[in-house]
Amino acid sequence: MLEVKTLDKPDERRDYPRGHLEAVHMTGLDFAVATFEPGWRWSESVAPIAGTDSCQIHHNGYVVSGRMHIRMDDGAESEVGPGDVFVCAPGHDAWVVGDEQCVVYDFAGSMAKDYAKKD
Repeated sequence: MLEVKTLDKPDERRDYPRGHLEAVHMTGLDFAVATFEPGWRWSESVAPIAGTDSCQIHHNGYVVSGRMHIRMDDGAESEVGPGDVFVCAPGHDAWVVGDEQCVVYDFAGSMAKDYAKKD
């Protein structure tokens, strides 16, 4: 088996306040490119869509550009920026730091399938 898709033609796009997600769905891989504009914060932009107090998606991410601060429900926090690879368990809030958009590639699958998806 061989599958090839281009991010120039994603299978779907989901828009949310101050950002959007583009996803490709392949056998064994759901891949997302998330763009977050300055001022984006999960608890303000996506929580109303998700219906949860914190993000319940697991992320395996790579930051292409911009900076994002992540705060876990248990109080642990970190900031990620260009070139950083990160794993983030469910139960967190996050927001863009500064005035540059933040672009994140997410390999976890659940982001491409469920993130900011209206029922």
